[in-house]
Amino acid sequence: MGDKYTDKAKSAGLRARSAYKLMAINQKYSLIKPNDTVLDLGCWPGGWLIVATRKGASKVVGIDLKAIDRIQGVTFIQGDVTKEETLSKINGKFDVVLSDMAPQTSGNHSRDVGRSIALAEIAFEVAKRFLKPGGKFLVKVFQGAGYMEFVNNVRKSFSFFKTIKPEASKLKSREMYVLGIGFR
Repeated sequence: MGDKYTDKAKSAGLRARSAYKLMAINQKYSLIKPNDTVLDLGCWPGGWLIVATRKGASKVVGIDLKAIDRIQGVTFIQGDVTKEETLSKINGKFDVVLSDMAPQTSGNHSRDVGRSIALAEIAFEVAKRFLKPGGKFLVKVFQGAGYMEFVNNVRKSFSFFKTIKPEASKLKSREMYVLGIGFR
């Protein structure tokens, strides 16, 4: 038996507690709208992909190093988002780019934060390449050294910007979600 959100996710067919983080952010900021195109970086196990399809996204593409079980209406690319051979398989521009990527945590706070920020920076570079003008970007990042620098860098590319800690995040977690709306 897991925590409240893990149990809810399993019973709702959402695969991961993180789906509730995305749903809360989506409810407040209208991140994913019907007919949007959505790119999910680091999509395993697929919870955010399921949320995107349930919100009526017309095209949903997920990328991860690990294979996921098939989800109807989703195109899955197994590969590394840092490699051009993976990115070259992505077709078109997207209304929304999501990333819930996180490093394998080591217990060393500064190392984990550094790895998290590196993944968030990769996600931001991919977003800049594949977002439509006016698009939306949501990325998870751990707070610590380099966090504010990353936040300020992302802020410059969007007309609306917010950092969020959803209720479904574990209290002890240093994760934050960085949201940009109105890509320019």
